[in-house]
Amino acid sequence: MKLVPLIFAGALSTCPLFVSAQQARLQLVTDEVMSPVCMAVPGDGSNRQFIVQKEGQVWIVQNGKLQPKPFIDVSADMVKVNPAYDERGLLGMAFHPKFKQNGKFYLYFSAPVANPRKGLNHKSVVAEYRLGKAADNSADPSTKRVLLEFDQPESNHNGGDIIFGRDGYLYIASGDGGGGGDKHGAIGNGQDLGTLLGKILRIDVNGSPYGIPKDNPFLNTAGAKREIWAYGLRNPWRISFDKANGRLFAGDVGQNKYEEVDIVTKGGNFGWRIMEGYHEFNVPEGAGKAKHIAPIHEYDHADGISITGGYVYRGKALPALTGKYIFGDYNGKTWTLTEKGGKWTREDLVFANKPGGNLQLLSWGQDEAGEIYMLVTIAGANNKGGVYKLVK
Repeated sequence: MKLVPLIFAGALSTCPLFVSAQQARLQLVTDEVMSPVCMAVPGDGSNRQFIVQKEGQVWIVQNGKLQPKPFIDVSADMVKVNPAYDERGLLGMAFHPKFKQNGKFYLYFSAPVANPRKGLNHKSVVAEYRLGKAADNSADPSTKRVLLEFDQPESNHNGGDIIFGRDGYLYIASGDGGGGGDKHGAIGNGQDLGTLLGKILRIDVNGSPYGIPKDNPFLNTAGAKREIWAYGLRNPWRISFDKANGRLFAGDVGQNKYEEVDIVTKGGNFGWRIMEGYHEFNVPEGAGKAKHIAPIHEYDHADGISITGGYVYRGKALPALTGKYIFGDYNGKTWTLTEKGGKWTREDLVFANKPGGNLQLLSWGQDEAGEIYMLVTIAGANNKGGVYKLVK
């Protein structure tokens, strides 16, 4: 396998400042979906929210009410998931840009392998589905068309977000294959362009089974996977495009000390496993202090344990948050990042009516109007899930 040298893209930036808190309230949408790990919207003007349950179901909230039956259930195609804690499962959902015309949507889930063994735990699958014949609030599982699947050596670090960009291509967030420290091969999966693991991938779903966009950065690089858009990620959980300018944000989960927020760019190397946040982690002998694309922000484990990436706010209900990147941590803490003069400032985001108990922040969502939703589990309360809308 040919090892591709690091892409140098500027020195590390200075750490951001920390200032006062901002406030909002939470409006309960539903507390009847366990393990809500993703929210997707079809962009068809229906204002429906599709809530992805890790155990394999997708539920619809329409006109503020949870529909009684799942939109689709793919649990039969998946590994059996532990509701209490499991990084596998149904992890991502995205609607085709022309969903209103063709009824197509996509799911990312963890599927079993025929012979699980050391070094092969399961496989990640990206598959296409279509609406049912009635074209109502149901989909037809038999329409499944597998686009992409790749082996996962461990049960953790699966990534799982799938989102369409303005260019009409599907972006896929893939973790480094799991375990700890990316101990996969000589340089780790994150730095190895010969694997899909530890990357942001970009494909054209309008192909058989999919196409490779002609401007993908490693299209003509010997030994590299042509699907790769960016590399050097550990476990991107979650990714999102800013509705205003198309910038791609990623919350990348750290190892033992640092969590980070990245702005993902074409062909970029985001450092893992050489770097964890702004700090050296595992520098290959003779590599020196390689320059890579630094995070726009990091925080250490005095503040959190596992980042949950979010969205840049582009709604109307909370004008004070406009243009700010909203994100949080699995431990329930929430913040915003604001850019000014090329520097990013972090502020606490405080909710006056935040639910009590052991709240675990699983994900964020954004509706067609740009309003933001927080997806959580209350651990210990039968792992009760909750979807909340941010309101004034």
